[in-house]
Amino acid sequence: MNRAKIHWLIGDSLPEHTAMLEAVPGVGNVGKLVVDSLVEKHPSRTLAWILHPDFPPHATLDGNSLLAPPRIRIDSVLLPDGSTVIVVGGNLQPMTAAGQHEVSEAILKLASDSDTPQLLVLAGLAAGAEDRQIHVICADADVRKRLEADDIPVSREHPEAGMIGIAGLLISLSPLYSVSTIGLVAETVGASADVMAADRLAAWIEAGLDLPLNLSLDSTERTAEKILDEMNVGGDLEETLAMTEGESGDFYV
Repeated sequence: MNRAKIHWLIGDSLPEHTAMLEAVPGVGNVGKLVVDSLVEKHPSRTLAWILHPDFPPHATLDGNSLLAPPRIRIDSVLLPDGSTVIVVGGNLQPMTAAGQHEVSEAILKLASDSDTPQLLVLAGLAAGAEDRQIHVICADADVRKRLEADDIPVSREHPEAGMIGIAGLLISLSPLYSVSTIGLVAETVGASADVMAADRLAAWIEAGLDLPLNLSLDSTERTAEKILDEMNVGGDLEETLAMTEGESGDFYV
């Protein structure tokens, strides 16, 4: 039995949308910067929470100064062209492998039931200061074929060391749910909030997938300040993710 629960705050299903974007804390917080900036900059509303007993047991105040349980949020965001994207993100992920698997399956089932056209899993990869590549990865040969037909190179070498956490599970399990899923991994110096890498990732999504995110460096910088404040309140990021030494070269979302 899957212990992940979707608690709906508005309605009981997702509205029509052009894409779902997912990111949680990781290397450089690159993906998290992008999705949090979308929610902050554009008209948005929180539709639901994903709850799981293996989340760190740390309740926090919400926007109304009410104590809310540890959660991953599901938000709808209205883009400048009038289209809607669904953003799945938060400040944590389950502390166990089983929990990460269950949350990933819950997200993929939601995407499948909602006829999500594409799921974008956003992550960062620790690299040198001069490394600025965006790696495109997938787990479905048909998805790869479609991307390459659109002149989007799909990596055949990365992730060389594999991919851990929700990020790797979402991508690798996606064919089982018939969800068209793309992993977009930005190389980052690994700072707590790499604004420049997040800006490159957002620009790539706009150009490569024709999604008008309309984010600016200013908006991601403001989001970075907020993320750092939340990290200071919530404790050490590596403890939250239950990371161990020697894993810094792996991908995180």
